[in-house]
Amino acid sequence: MSIRMASRELSDASLIARCAAGDDGALASLYDRYGRAAYGLALRIVRDPALAEDAVQEGFLAAWRGAARFDAARAKASTWLLSLVHHKAVDLVRREEARPAQPTADVPEGAAGDDVPGTVLHGFERRRIDAALDRLSTPQREVLVLAYFDGLTQTELADRLGEPLGTIKSRTHTALARLRVLLADEGQTET
Repeated sequence: MSIRMASRELSDASLIARCAAGDDGALASLYDRYGRAAYGLALRIVRDPALAEDAVQEGFLAAWRGAARFDAARAKASTWLLSLVHHKAVDLVRREEARPAQPTADVPEGAAGDDVPGTVLHGFERRRIDAALDRLSTPQREVLVLAYFDGLTQTELADRLGEPLGTIKSRTHTALARLRVLLADEGQTET
């Protein structure tokens, strides 16, 4: 029986423990189990296939390097692994946003502004969302901004805001529902 076949029978936590011991076959097994979910998660955050692949690679590399620090009492292995990918994806988005814009003189003639309608639509949507966020209560706006723009998990939100996790989950759910209503109402008044 191959190492890879034997790894299929191990629990996620056991695979992480084997990663900590230097077993790269265990990392491959974790990737087989969670690579697809990790890629889907990263793609939802970065919205670019190449960056999503980078986020998954960096997340699994972080899991490999940090396997010895994994604590099964604090989180499920899958949650820990996907949170690493989530954080790497958010870091990539921040890195891309912080990158200075290239001067238009370096852009070949005709290439600048190829997607003017898309750029305008994106700007319009961003202003709609910002306006709707402004209409939320401060606690609701805070959880959404910290979760979606700063990339904090709900557990991290609870720690940062000094609130119980259940309160954060409820507040996030309520804020998203209210935001949905605000955006739908605005869409109806424009037509």
